[in-house]
Amino acid sequence: MVNNSPLVLPALRPGDPGLPDEWRLYMQDTRERTFNNWPFTEGCACTPERMAAAGFIHCPGGNSPDVAQCFFCLKELEGWEPEDDPMDEHKKHSPACPFIALKKKAEELTLSEFLKLDKERVKIKMSKVMTQHIDKFQTKAQTVRGSLEELDKDE
Repeated sequence: MVNNSPLVLPALRPGDPGLPDEWRLYMQDTRERTFNNWPFTEGCACTPERMAAAGFIHCPGGNSPDVAQCFFCLKELEGWEPEDDPMDEHKKHSPACPFIALKKKAEELTLSEFLKLDKERVKIKMSKVMTQHIDKFQTKAQTVRGSLEELDKDE
């Protein structure tokens, strides 16, 4: 028998020290706390609260103080304008993101729903990691191939 009761486990209590970091990001307040130095705070559509509600975390870079990334689909967006609506931007740039398709809060998911959803997050993350490794390998292979061709010319 499948348990479809709401997920009332310590697994989704934000203060639980045993909660994996990746699962903490399902909690909006955890995502909000990443927006410490966010350039848009009041009188804007893209406030930290609205950014977090749309699934974003703040991950600024050296020359890019407004980089935000969806914790789920890993889509990074920058160049935010005060009038940009975070949910609209997320849907426009990553329409297939399972997180923005959710009809209820993570805390309201059943255990089965949560685990199925998190499996999708892990698949997306692994796909991105593998793509990065493949790209790195191909770049290195191209460099080695070029070096070998140069050696062949010298002979």
